Amino acid sequence: MFKTLIVILLSSVFVNNYVLSRFLGICPFLGVSKKLNQAVGMGVSVTAVMLLATAVTWPIQYLILDRLGLGYMQSIVFILVIAALVQMLETVIKKFSPALHAGLGVYLPLITTNCAVLGVAINNITDGYNFLESMVSSLGCGLGFLLAMVLFSGLRSRIDESEVPGPFKGLAVTLIAASFISLAFMGLAGIVDTIFK
Repeated sequence: MFKTLIVILLSSVFVNNYVLSRFLGICPFLGVSKKLNQAVGMGVSVTAVMLLATAVTWPIQYLILDRLGLGYMQSIVFILVIAALVQMLETVIKKFSPALHAGLGVYLPLITTNCAVLGVAINNITDGYNFLESMVSSLGCGLGFLLAMVLFSGLRSRIDESEVPGPFKGLAVTLIAASFISLAFMGLAGIVDTIFK
């Protein structure tokens, strides 16, 4: 069981990274990765929402929706749960860290529409994970999102200090840099299976 949890965690962080492999959650990845403190704040916030969303949506799916034959309501119910959790998180951040709240700006409420959060909640159900496996998967996905944000923030700070040819300035060089990080993570495919064979 412990080996399975480690494989799920490492696979979620490195191999099946939601931003770099599945291309979910690109908006905050591109929008909030200019400064390291904002990238870390967004990564931690998304991780917290992923964990909370999984802790709430998994029981809702199995104890309410499936038992009442309302599985087709999954997306709507999950979106409502995520929206409520994000509102609570925004209130907490605003109360305890006004600077982070101001730095995250509009991107904090946009966690509600971050497809990575919804994707994690739905994929945990479709992958057939039990509650503990779902929580480990969510933690791994959140840590993978945080890792991608921090790495990309560092890369963007280096790009800002560099001379970039005219046609590549702005979004073009940002997307090229993101593709290089994505390629680096794709190189990790199979490594978790090899280690735990």
